[in-house]
Amino acid sequence: MEMDEKKRNKMIVILSLMAFFANGDNYAVAPLLINISKDLSINIESAALSVTAYMLAFGFFTIIFGPLGDRYGKTKIVNIAAFGTAIFSILGSTAFNLKSLIFLRAMNGAFGAGIFPVTMALVGESFEPSNRQKAIGKVMGMMFLGGASATAIGGALAYFGSWRMVYLVYGIAELAIALVMLKALPKSPSVIDSLNFTGVYKKALANKNLTSVVGTIFLVGFSVFGSFTYSGKLLESRTGYTVLSVGLILTLFGVATVIGGRKAAVVRQKLKNRFLLFAGFLGSISLFTIAYIKNPIYIGLALFGFGLAFVFLQSTLVTNAQEAMPQLRGTAMSLASFNMFVGGGIGTFINGKILSTFNVGNIFAVAGIVIFIVGIIATNVVFKEQKKLKAAS
Repeated sequence: MEMDEKKRNKMIVILSLMAFFANGDNYAVAPLLINISKDLSINIESAALSVTAYMLAFGFFTIIFGPLGDRYGKTKIVNIAAFGTAIFSILGSTAFNLKSLIFLRAMNGAFGAGIFPVTMALVGESFEPSNRQKAIGKVMGMMFLGGASATAIGGALAYFGSWRMVYLVYGIAELAIALVMLKALPKSPSVIDSLNFTGVYKKALANKNLTSVVGTIFLVGFSVFGSFTYSGKLLESRTGYTVLSVGLILTLFGVATVIGGRKAAVVRQKLKNRFLLFAGFLGSISLFTIAYIKNPIYIGLALFGFGLAFVFLQSTLVTNAQEAMPQLRGTAMSLASFNMFVGGGIGTFINGKILSTFNVGNIFAVAGIVIFIVGIIATNVVFKEQKKLKAAS
């Protein structure tokens, strides 16, 4: 897909903004469950079902959107996903009981699932290999800044309004970007003649290079999202800060993903085969600091290091997943996104068990060990794939 530099940069900015709000949409309201439960006269456990509904729908539909993008064009599918998630986020602010809240959040999650895999595939096919990781890293950085800053944004919006304002503001922002996307995004062609989910996934799973990469992405999700979920609790318990202050500190993780996403390709070029080992080591040191140090300044610096390590690993693995199956980038990205989501879900579940038996610091110590192992595995996986690609060319 030929585009000049100006159009490609414009595309990256627009998709980055959509990724920021779409990823923040879910996280922004998580700390506000008490407000939701009071407003709708339900208990907190019931209110939390709305988060579960979003995540389950998100996980399931992640698998569907990638092949749809390959069949009908990635631009068309990401536009539909953007409008869908915007509309149902706005409607979420009108929920009047538990059933309506669960339904609207599930629909929001279903459409939101299309943003990440199809966006990554669209960016991947729009850039040549030398600039692909940098472009993917930019969008990914903004996406995770959206998630990391959502607690602070959600807290501020709720402070001046209510939990309903959080859904409304995010939805309006997404709708505005979706309208811009209609005209600004380049048309993406269909790459398969018919839609056959079984066929495309059979082909994807038969690709050993791809399965090795997405399997490693599962471990990234396990160590990163499985632990980051509890970072707010750790900060609150150690500092006594308000939700808003804790949210601002957590934003350092997201800021690091933006900076790291832009610099990942440059650092990788300098460190070459040691790049992913360095990322695993940096992530491990950062997580052990979070696990055992109580000073909020050091925890903030460690969160920054954690964010850098994550985006270094993830942007490299996502780029390699696309290179492993360039003819079906959408499907490859669906597998990558699904593995990241499932890894994060399982990590969150296991870490919940750790929290009930030990203290919250142990969660980050375990994640520190896992991310170091990820660095070693990722180095071997990427090195082998690059070797095969060189041999094939």
